[in-house]
Amino acid sequence: MRTLSETTAEPIAETTELTSQYSAQVAGDLDRNVKEQERLSGEIEELQAQLTALRHDHTVLVNIQQALGVPAPAPAPAPAPAPAAAVPAPRKKAAAASKSAKQAKEKKPAAAARKRTEKKGATKAAASPTSPTLVELVRAHLAGQAEPRSAAEVTTALGQQHPERTVKTTVVRTTLEGLVAKNQAQRTKQGSSVFYTASETVEPPTQAGELPQQSD
Repeated sequence: MRTLSETTAEPIAETTELTSQYSAQVAGDLDRNVKEQERLSGEIEELQAQLTALRHDHTVLVNIQQALGVPAPAPAPAPAPAPAAAVPAPRKKAAAASKSAKQAKEKKPAAAARKRTEKKGATKAAASPTSPTLVELVRAHLAGQAEPRSAAEVTTALGQQHPERTVKTTVVRTTLEGLVAKNQAQRTKQGSSVFYTASETVEPPTQAGELPQQSD
């Protein structure tokens, strides 16, 4: 005949074994969860880095495009939303919606034509012999300086001498890099700052509308 202690010990042993199984399963699931989080975090960081690089390249390309005076391409039209499966609206509402859509379509070509006209006018103004290009202004300014100048310093000087023009540091920096690529300017780095000087082998341009030579 089994004693009371033997009868009580069996359920306790079964409970302990079941708890151990659950603990091992939970520990394994927790470990897999942590590894999956680490994997996804790594992929997100990699994608974020790729997105940042693409955005930087996009900004540089836009600046180069602006410096070259090339008009930006028109954005692609957004796809039309799929028609919803619903009960047809009354004819009056449908006619009003059709009229609004027709007016919107008529306005879009007019706005696009106006933008193209403005861009053509800006391009002609930039090509006018009495209005030097930004490249000529930057090159002439560097040629008149005895010491290296940063992109910010060149931007400030050109903005003061030509208040009628909008001069941005990013565009000036892109123009300076273009002059360096053509061996018309030299780039030096002092710490984390970049400075530019006119190349000694390039004679300063003497076209009309250029900046007079200056010295500090």
